[in-house]
Amino acid sequence: MGFSAAMPFHRGIDLFALLAMGHCLGDFALQSDRMAVEKCPGRGVTLGWGWWLAAHSGIHGFLVAVITGMPLLGLAEWAAHALVDFGKCRKWYNLAVDQAFHLLCKFAWTMVALAFAT
Repeated sequence: MGFSAAMPFHRGIDLFALLAMGHCLGDFALQSDRMAVEKCPGRGVTLGWGWWLAAHSGIHGFLVAVITGMPLLGLAEWAAHALVDFGKCRKWYNLAVDQAFHLLCKFAWTMVALAFAT
């Protein structure tokens, strides 16, 4: 069941809150310690780092697709999440900036979903 103007969470703040909660689920509860380390270039031991990064980002893409009901937004999240995490792995920015970028993406997905729901 995805986002719809007819559903109880028809306001943007509600959808953003669900996406943010989904992000917490994907980035903390569903990401193992091994995945968190080995998704970074040069750190892959059991699998190549790209597999770990794709799997982790794919979980986020799935969560966005399910919450919004828009698989294309899920694909956009999959790609965006991978790019943001790649930058964090390269130490281009710290965890706080990484999380801010992820939440900005959730805000963007909220705006797109609202635009298509009306």
